[in-house]
Parts: sequence; C-alpha cells; structure tokens
Amino acid sequence: MNPQLPRLPGLNSLPAREHPELLSPSVHAALASWPGGAGVAVVEIDPDLADTAALCAAYDLSLEASANCVVVAGRREGEERVAACVVRADTRADVNHTVKRLLDVRKLSFMSMERAVEESSMEYGGITPIGLPDGWRILVDSRVLDIEVAVIGSGVRRSKLLLAGALLADVPGVEVIDGLAGM
Repeated sequence: MNPQLPRLPGLNSLPAREHPELLSPSVHAALASWPGGAGVAVVEIDPDLADTAALCAAYDLSLEASANCVVVAGRREGEERVAACVVRADTRADVNHTVKRLLDVRKLSFMSMERAVEESSMEYGGITPIGLPDGWRILVDSRVLDIEVAVIGSGVRRSKLLLAGALLADVPGVEVIDGLAGM
C-alpha cells in the first residue's frame, strides 16, 4: 500500500494508474499522462451504489466529501458549447445563471444520459472531469478544492477516484470558478 494515497474509512485505496480494470480507458489514459495522476487512488465499489446518495449512505461518507460532475450543452450562433460542471454533492451547479453566462448561451440544458455516456466514453454514474473529450470546458466550483479527500467518478460505475480536492485545479483544461454552485 502506498501511504501517500488518499484514503477514507471503509474503502480500500489502490493506486489508480496501476488498476486500469477499475477505470474507463479515457480516465486511465488521462491519469497516466497527467503528473497529478500519481496522487489519485481508486476504490472498488458495488456498481449499484455508484449514485452519490447511495454511496454516501453505504460507506458513511458525507456529501461534502463527494463531488458530482454534470454535463450541459447550449448553442450560440449555431455553435454548440458543452461543459462538464463539478460541484460538491451538497450543492447544485447554477446552470440557469453562472454556467449559462460562462458559456455565453441563451438556453442551457443538461445533456441526455445517452449522449453524455456516448460522447464522454464513460458510464452513467461514473462521469468525471478527468479524461473528458477535447473541446469540452471543465468548470470546477472553487469549494471543491477545499475537500480534503474528494470522491469523484472513475469513468465506470464499479469504482470511484479519491484525490485531494485541490488537485482538481491542476487537471488539464480545468477552470476553477467561484460561485459555480448554489446551495
């Protein structure tokens, strides 16, 4: 066991880079090429517990330790603008004001589950800001950076990533936004 890996009680932390079987291919590739990937752990979970509320209840985790990633899309002058928004699980992305303004669109919608899964090459319930397609903006609420050990998706439902929330600011393409989420 690597003592520097992030840990939470009740979960068995493994070095994420060394366990591609617990990651989507795009997440594994992103972790392998990103210097911060060495500080990321993966934990195997029951895939039926991939949704945040179920995971937190089953493993006695607080919502404040989890971060959710939602995918939104809007159009401006015929151009589609897509963003993945990462917020603490006890908050919600302010899509009607902050995200809409950041993307400079009049109307913004959550991407359908089918389309988000297909375009991200990740499973529903496992979409994460690490390994997303080029061209997608990655917006992270500044409060996520304060999470000591953040629980985020791994690209698949059968595991989660653990990392210092502050490390998300170093993920290639991430934009840290104050007030991305409301309560």
